[in-house]
Amino acid sequence: MGKIFILIGVVCIIIGIIMSFVGKLPGDIVFKKGNTTVYFPIVTSIVVSIVLSLILFLFNKFR
Repeated sequence: MGKIFILIGVVCIIIGIIMSFVGKLPGDIVFKKGNTTVYFPIVTSIVVSIVLSLILFLFNKFR
């Protein structure tokens, strides 16, 4: 059980590092008005969803 928690933690760290580089893809919507900024990461969400789906598919296939 402890190994699973360590694996989940490492995966979360890797995803966080990747998101810091991928967070500003073309197609993401940003509204800036005065001191307010609203950010909708639509394309980033789609890319992350596809990558996680592929990883989980491969994990289940070779299990």
